[in-house]
Parts: sequence; structure tokens; C-alpha cells
Amino acid sequence: MRYISTRGQAPALAFEDVLLTGLAPDGGLYVPETLPRFEAAQLLRWRSLGYAELAAEIMQPFVEGFLEPAELRAITAETYADFRHPAVAPLVQLGHNEWLLELFHGPTLAFKDFALQLLGRLLERSLARRNERVVVLGATSGDTGSAAIEGCRRSQHVDIFILHPHQRVSEVQRRQMTTVAGDNIHNLAIQGNFDDCQEMVKSSFSDQSFLPSGRRLVAVNSINWARIMAQIVYYFYAALALGAPSRKVSFAVPTGNFGDIYAGYLARRMGLPVEQLVVATNVNDILHRFLASNCYHREPLAHTLSPSMDIVISSNFERALFDFHDRDGAAIASLMQRFRNEDVSVAPEVIARARRVRQLQRRRRTDLRDYRHGVPRVGVPARPALGDRGARGARNAYRRRGAHDRTRHRASGQISRGGAACRRDARARFAAAYAGPVRAPGTLHRAGARSRCGTVFHPREPVGRARGPAPHQSAPVAGARSPPGMAHPHLCGARHR
Repeated sequence: MRYISTRGQAPALAFEDVLLTGLAPDGGLYVPETLPRFEAAQLLRWRSLGYAELAAEIMQPFVEGFLEPAELRAITAETYADFRHPAVAPLVQLGHNEWLLELFHGPTLAFKDFALQLLGRLLERSLARRNERVVVLGATSGDTGSAAIEGCRRSQHVDIFILHPHQRVSEVQRRQMTTVAGDNIHNLAIQGNFDDCQEMVKSSFSDQSFLPSGRRLVAVNSINWARIMAQIVYYFYAALALGAPSRKVSFAVPTGNFGDIYAGYLARRMGLPVEQLVVATNVNDILHRFLASNCYHREPLAHTLSPSMDIVISSNFERALFDFHDRDGAAIASLMQRFRNEDVSVAPEVIARARRVRQLQRRRRTDLRDYRHGVPRVGVPARPALGDRGARGARNAYRRRGAHDRTRHRASGQISRGGAACRRDARARFAAAYAGPVRAPGTLHRAGARSRCGTVFHPREPVGRARGPAPHQSAPVAGARSPPGMAHPHLCGARHR
């Protein structure tokens, strides 16, 4: 598979070169020349796979020519063996047809672990082959930095530099980044916000003349395609557990830099039956403003209780715009150049394409304040709670339009679980995750909620009852019956009533 730049002026590259390049020379972002497409029969065969096995199957077309299937399977098995939960990305039922995908079971309790623990191993494999040493440079609003350091700190071929906005990350995130011992780990606090850090990173990639001879920069932010590739997997994993391809699933995703929701968009294009994608933002809502009014413009950054979403410019949105413009690199280059100096809009047919694939949901800071102490409500920190609320708002609007099944009665045999019991169990699991050591003993104590680690979704139709296994049991018990399309009933958090 070859990769091309969204701005059309950079040469097409193979996966390994894209992995080590990050930002394209013309300032664009690399995307696959073509996307693999998985048919329903293939998805059905994947229902019985564990997370690491499924990851290898989905990512193999993207790494063709770099890793053999057996090599990739070994890397994914090693990567996700470090996660605290045997399901890696377990599902928890919140209510009627509403589920939560828990993405905080990685080494640093952030959803970024799904991609960055893998990225570190891919880099090590490539650099060892080449006998090369590189400088990893990244910007973070909190969770990317700690996950990147954890993923790369054991590498003998990497020096890692992470930029974060001074006093604009949570205390637990700051400690995760700054308390890791290692001569190759460097943390830099920047006077400014995340966008200032990100702009410094992009400028450094555009002009690398400051580096010693023989060194190059490698990106760990989601401008690196490998990040997006790894995040596609958990959309397939969740949907298959809930009945795909026989049943469509909708996802509500709190987003800041657009990488997470963009991975869901790609999963849909690759054959996953996704009915609806909901973009949930806080008051820093450039995506909401653009998709609602066709005006792409900057506003001053507002600091909120979800600092990982406090981003003015969503870098990965350029990849989606590239598709919306029928992959016209010249049009994207012109648009991005004009955006540096002025507000921009796109042609009516382009904004129409964007609106067809994405539902909007925006929440102001007052809502975030309401959910600051709402962690027990959904079992994950504030940002996923926002996504939960966004999912319900979008679903209700969908029902009002008459496009959704209006039946509110519980079907016979449907999974049913008390909301209070679900919230108690989720709260206990999350507290247990924080209670365990993350770094060296004594480095971290149980602290405030992390953000950006979950996705709320709800299938269109109810699923059957799962008997026997308790929530998140490590293996199915004898006699357990899976609902249609659910390979592992113990992943769902469903109880027999």
C-alpha cells in the first residue's frame, strides 16, 4: 500500500517511510492511496477474535511490505498484553441500547495507549533494522505525552521530546510525564496552549536543519498515520461484539484534534456498518461551527475542565477535508494556505458531503461543569461523560425525525441491567484502575479524573440476554449464551436478572 499527501505535492511513500516521516514535506498529512474494504462474510469470521488478533487482521493491509502477518500478530499480542483488562477494550451497558467502550485500561490510563504502545514497537522494529537513531517530537494537552513516553522509553534508538502547555495539563498527567527516569526522555513546558505546542512541532518538521547530522524527527501525534490506523481497530471490535455486520451501530466520540472520530469515519468506509457518527465538543468548537455554518475560523482558546479537548485547530480534519474535496490535493493546499490568514468556507457540495457523514453535538462549559463530578454516572472521566450526553441528544433528535424505532418497550430476552448497578460497578472498576501503580511505586497516587479515554455508542436494535458470566469476567462460563453477534458475553457488562 502507498500513502499520499493531502496537499498533493509530496511523493507517495510506503508504510515504513510514512511511519518515520510524520508530516509530509508539502505540509500535508499522509493518507492511504486506497482503503481496504472488508465484506460482511469476513466480518462474521472475525467475531470470535480477541482484540490483539483482530488488530493484526485489520492493520495488515496498511503495513504490507513492512511486516509479515506473523510479525504483526506477535507485535499486537505483545502490545495489548500490557493492558489491565483481559478484554483490552471492554463494553459496559449504560441503558437501553446504550453502551460504553472503556478505553482507559492501558499502561497510562489514556485511550492514546491503544495507538502509542503499538507505535513505539513499530518504531523499534524499523529503527533496529536500519540501525538508525531518531528524535521523537510531540505536543500534548496531557494524555499523548505520557502514553508516548511509556511506549518509547525502552527503545535504544529514540530520544523523545514532549512539549506541553505550562499549567494547562492535569496534575496526574504532569506527573506521569515528568517522573519517568531515562536519559532519552525530555519534557518541555511551553508558555502558551496546546495549539502553540502543535505549531512548534509542525514548524520543526518543516525545517529540520537544527538536528545533528544523520538524525531526523519522528511524530507521535496523530499527524502520524500509524496512530489513526491503530484507532480504527476498536470501532470494529465494539461493533462486532454488538452484532455487526447484522446490526448497525452509532458512535458518539468526544473529539479535540479529530483523530479519534476520523478513525471511526475510516472504519465506516472500510465496510463497518456505522449508521451515525456524533462529534461531541466542548466550548472550543471549531468543528461544530464549520459543519453547522460552513465557516472555518479561529476563536480564542477557552480553558475548560476537559483540557485534552481545549484545541483551537483540529489537525486531522484536513484528512477528512481531503476526502470531501474528492481527494483534490491542490484544493486542500489552497484552503490551508488561506486559512493561515483568514476565515474560509468550502463549496456547497463539499459541506453537504461533510454533513452527510457526521452528526453534531456541542456542549458548553456549563455542561462540562455539570459532569465534572459525573464520573460515577458513566464509569469514565468527564470527557466520555460529555460523549454520553451527546449520544443521547443525537439519538433523541433522530427519533423525533421519525427515522428511529419509536418502540420504548423492552423486547423479550433483551439485555436489561439496572442503571444504578451499572454505574456502581463502572465506578468501582475505574477507581481500581487508578489505585494501581502506573509508574514506579510511589510516583502516582489516586488523583483526579483523566480525560479522553472513552467512546459511547448504542446499537439501533436491542441485543439478546447474556446468561451466566458476571461483568468483565476473564473467560466465559460453561452454558453462557451469547446474544446474536456477540462473541464474548462477558465483555458487555450484562447481568442475568
